[in-house]
Amino acid sequence: MKKIICLLVIIGLQYAVPMRGFAQRMQSFDGGWRFHRGEVINAEAAEFDDSRWREVIVPHDFSMEPVAYTHDYRGETVEWKDWQVGPFSRLSIGDWDSGQTVGGTGWYRKAFTLPMSGGSLDEILKNKMFRLRFDGVYNQAEVWVNGKKAAMNVYGYMPFVFDLNSILRDKANRDPMDESRVTIAVKAVNEGLNCRWYSGSGIFRHVWLETTDRLHLDAWDTYVDASVVNGKNAVVKVLAKIFDTNATTAEGTIKVQIIDAEGREIATGGSELTIKSPHLWSIDNPYRYKARISLLDVDKSVRDVLEIPFGIRTITFSADKGFLLNGKSVKLRGGCVHHDNGLLGSAAIDRAEVRKVELMKAQGYNAVRTSHNLPTEAFLNACDSLGMLVIDECFDQWEEQKRKDDYSNYFSHEKQTIIDGKPVGMGVTNFEYDAALMVRRDRNHPCVIMWSIGNEIAQRSDVPRGKEIAEAITRAIKQEDSTRPTTLAVNDYWDRTAQKMSWDKDSPRAFDLVEVGGYNYEQRRYESDHEKFPERIMYGSETYPNAIGGNWRLVEKHPYVIGDFVWTAIDYIGEAGLGHALERSDRGRWIQLLAWPWFNAWCGDIDLVGNKKPQSYYRDVVWGERPIAMAVRPSVTDGEYEDALGWCWTAEENHWQWGGYLPVDIRPEKYDNATLKAGVVHDVNGHRSDSLRVNVYTRESRVCLSINGRVIGEQDVNPETFTASFRVAYEPGELKAEVIKGKKAGIVFRTPGAPAAIQFIPVNKNITASHNDLAYVYIKVVDADGNLCPTAEIPLDIKTSGARHIAVAGTGHPYDVHSFRSLTPTTFRGQALLIIQPQEEKGGVTINVSSPKLKSQGTYSIEMK
Repeated sequence: MKKIICLLVIIGLQYAVPMRGFAQRMQSFDGGWRFHRGEVINAEAAEFDDSRWREVIVPHDFSMEPVAYTHDYRGETVEWKDWQVGPFSRLSIGDWDSGQTVGGTGWYRKAFTLPMSGGSLDEILKNKMFRLRFDGVYNQAEVWVNGKKAAMNVYGYMPFVFDLNSILRDKANRDPMDESRVTIAVKAVNEGLNCRWYSGSGIFRHVWLETTDRLHLDAWDTYVDASVVNGKNAVVKVLAKIFDTNATTAEGTIKVQIIDAEGREIATGGSELTIKSPHLWSIDNPYRYKARISLLDVDKSVRDVLEIPFGIRTITFSADKGFLLNGKSVKLRGGCVHHDNGLLGSAAIDRAEVRKVELMKAQGYNAVRTSHNLPTEAFLNACDSLGMLVIDECFDQWEEQKRKDDYSNYFSHEKQTIIDGKPVGMGVTNFEYDAALMVRRDRNHPCVIMWSIGNEIAQRSDVPRGKEIAEAITRAIKQEDSTRPTTLAVNDYWDRTAQKMSWDKDSPRAFDLVEVGGYNYEQRRYESDHEKFPERIMYGSETYPNAIGGNWRLVEKHPYVIGDFVWTAIDYIGEAGLGHALERSDRGRWIQLLAWPWFNAWCGDIDLVGNKKPQSYYRDVVWGERPIAMAVRPSVTDGEYEDALGWCWTAEENHWQWGGYLPVDIRPEKYDNATLKAGVVHDVNGHRSDSLRVNVYTRESRVCLSINGRVIGEQDVNPETFTASFRVAYEPGELKAEVIKGKKAGIVFRTPGAPAAIQFIPVNKNITASHNDLAYVYIKVVDADGNLCPTAEIPLDIKTSGARHIAVAGTGHPYDVHSFRSLTPTTFRGQALLIIQPQEEKGGVTINVSSPKLKSQGTYSIEMK
């Protein structure tokens, strides 16, 4: 029987030096950058004049800014103004992959002063260590310090770090006017076809200036391992590498203090401690302690300190018992997510990263797969604090490309560092270094339960090369963490069609390389594969949204199927139109992705601005989160059919306002005599008025549907799909569904009145005056009684004033291309979302909203504290 048991204490890394006498160890380096989009000659030089460049705060995604280029990306001759809207270009080389957005080259520069503390720079560099940490720069990055090349990175999702000391020790690399002044130049290149989804461009994640003593610890090389003994005590082992920049070997010891959530010190000692009767980290109670790790030199003087939140929990995987968290069975209610933040693009602002986890948690998810790249630390910190389990994934391709300019071009090359301004090989491949770095950075998060070595990698079954790569990745992972299993997401369709592979022949070789098998859209093979491989642990690493009913029955039925991860939990930019449900009259080839103006994948349970979509309500019923749900879909146009792939959801809505579907006796003046005699009318799109489909979703046995108190019919619920369907004619008023056999439950839709006013619904009211926070405000169109008008498509003009940095506004509409920064969205499903990034100073922001289609305006104020 295959069984993986991990009994450990995990630490979720945060940086702080709380003890008196120590400077702040990790300082934000996000502010004070100057930016230019496009190629610039000699922009890396220290003396370059960047005074005309625009000031920005990172994280910053320049692909979300209005396109500034004037050249043609496809060699076509057109009037540019007719093909460009805000950040979207009809001539984007990425087309549906990039969501019609444009990459390019961006330059960033920043000058700052090193803290001298009264000594010379030579003395400072002898006793202190200065490093810059970049959490992510997309895509290829080069960094210069005072004009000297200092670092390079070829995979935009991976963090990188380099020291300033090695550059500044050479006096020729110092500013001749002020040796403490340092100028950083960063070139970010996002060219060609390098990603299958929207990546974003530039310094899209945080930057940190790390200042330590020459004798110091390193965040990525500090690890806590522990085991729970008899469910009563946790034995904590702290493993830390000690570094000394002035010596080949470093001498020192560590002192560890354990602090509970109430601030009490409960244990102190060296590298091994015991916590008595520990609180266990779990999904429902993500309890965390703090470990204060002090580095002492041979004279017992404290030279460095790390303060780290951590959680204690056990994870166990087996085919006969499934996945156990702290000894209790947990089925993974999972969702795949990409890294972007909707209207903000890929700018990884902390509050936006937290919001993704909040949205998923609110909809019943307990697990997320970071598809298909390393997430941010802010995202993992949010998963730690909110109780969200994580499958941490690092690669979408190995050596075989999926796009001609993707990471496959660098995957197996030797990892390079910069020494004396020149690249030098490190004796390890890029992919081995990346896999190890993923684990070193993320192993200290209690939320992480599996390491994914790749997504839909056709090469994974190649003999011998695919096997060699998989073994090398797994070896790199296990050298850094042996407590979690590895996994791989395998897809039969693409492998069979593109690589001529066979599931029965080739998938066993792939799954033999990892400990938990990820099935992409292959849930039909669970039971047959279990008969052949009874010890294999399985889960749906990607699944269709419209298949959740059947999939979840298999998860509930079989312990060896530990969960289901839908594609996707949240809508994202790129892979445009993947979740479309279009009406077609032809029976031609199937359509997967859609061209201009589609930019949004439209397959998520949650839309681009955080609203539930109809499929999410259905999932609620399947998971038992709500007893009943209801949705309405107009009839398919006569002579056409609905083209909906597995990622699609039928074009239904969660409301009862269908003004174009009134029966003849309500609006006869709209139709000629022939139509009146027929007794059936059509709306302007050809939909029949007497043929709205109402789907009632419940796990109970029988339901009743009524309109305005009049019973339309009763039906048994299909136990396979949890659905009862009715055909009805529209009439305004109240649509009601009730369970009449089973546990009582009901749901009502009411027709609202005409749009009359603006309503503001803030997501978060306590806003910090920090560029890491964000204010989210929904702007809704309501009737005179305050009810949402779900079909209102009304242009808005939003004005803001006060203590704000940037503001963006938009909707979840999948093909309404416009500039999010113009603050002129047209409402979709009756609403829009405004996001405001505060300034660093306290103050207020006033929002004014008007529309030519509404008589009244709306005003709302936010205080940044």
